[in-house]
Amino acid sequence: MPTPEFITELRSKIGHDMLWLSGATSVIVRDEDQKILLVRRSDNGLWTPITGIVDPGENPALTVLRESEEEANVEVEVVALTQIKADPPQTFGNGDQCQFLDHTFLCKYVSGEARVNDEESSAVQWVSVDELEGLVNERMRERIDSALNYTGHTRFGFEQV
Repeated sequence: MPTPEFITELRSKIGHDMLWLSGATSVIVRDEDQKILLVRRSDNGLWTPITGIVDPGENPALTVLRESEEEANVEVEVVALTQIKADPPQTFGNGDQCQFLDHTFLCKYVSGEARVNDEESSAVQWVSVDELEGLVNERMRERIDSALNYTGHTRFGFEQV
C-alpha cells in the first residue's frame, strides 16, 4: 500500500525512528442484516474493518468517510466515536517504527456495492458477528466490539478507577 506523502517526507528527516500517528477505523454495519464489512489487507493478509491514516489537519471522522469510499466503494454515515486507544508500537519489515492512536467509529452503510477499490485490500466481504471468530485478530475484534456494543460512552482504552 502506498505510504502517504507526508510520512515519506518525515521519514526522509527522521529515518526509521518512532512516528506517532493518528489512525481511524470504520466499523460499517449494514442495517438490513446487521452484517459488518471487512477487507483483507494486501500487505499482511489480515481481515480487518476499514482502517486508514489520518492526514495532517483531517478530522478522523472524515478519514473514515474517505477511506470507506477509497478502499471499498461504499458510502457510510458516521454514527459515533466508540473508542480511542493507543495501539502497541510496531516495527515494519523495512525498519520503520510507528505507534497509532486509533479512533474507532461506528458507521452505518448508506450505499455502494462493496468491492476491492484500491491496492490496499485484496478482498471484501460482509460478515455476521458469528463469523468473526478466527477471522479477525484480537485488536480488531476489540474495535468491532466497541462499535457493536456502543452505549453512548466512548471507550478510552483503559479502566477508570
